[in-house]
Amino acid sequence: MNARDVSALDRRITMWLARYGPPLLRISLGIVFLWFGALKFVPGLSPADELATATISKLTFGFVGPGFSRPMLALWESLIGLGLLTNMYLRATLLLLALQMLGTVTPLILFPAETWKLFPIALTLEGQYIVKNIVLVTAAFVVGATVRGGAMIASGPIAARARRDELADASEHAATHASE
Repeated sequence: MNARDVSALDRRITMWLARYGPPLLRISLGIVFLWFGALKFVPGLSPADELATATISKLTFGFVGPGFSRPMLALWESLIGLGLLTNMYLRATLLLLALQMLGTVTPLILFPAETWKLFPIALTLEGQYIVKNIVLVTAAFVVGATVRGGAMIASGPIAARARRDELADASEHAATHASE
């Protein structure tokens, strides 16, 4: 295989990744959320069950106990998963995901003994479970970028031109609103 063949293969792979990466990312996120949500419907089945319900109880000053919060969280995560899998109501789905992720990180503050071995360096297994959500959030950013028709562009020159056009549009928009 010569350099030209390798370059052509690399271009084809990059184009495939640009085309199918975002929808595959959306589907994989959907699977994760649906799976984790479904586990929470059965008390004790999810490894995050106890910490999640304790967090909700603490955030609501004890008004919402595990009997209500567990099925609600299960439903919430399952709805996120279904929204991502079906590609329906994606804006609402991503809003639910963002709100859920905000709640998910709070145990790092509310329950430091359960989430940190040595603050701020070493996490417990529960802490690692929470911090991995950074990947879920950034994956949701990529999915969110496609809601209004955005797409990855495999061609460097075309992507550069698109970025220039975007910057020009943003400048024009800012100038229009500044004069109002």
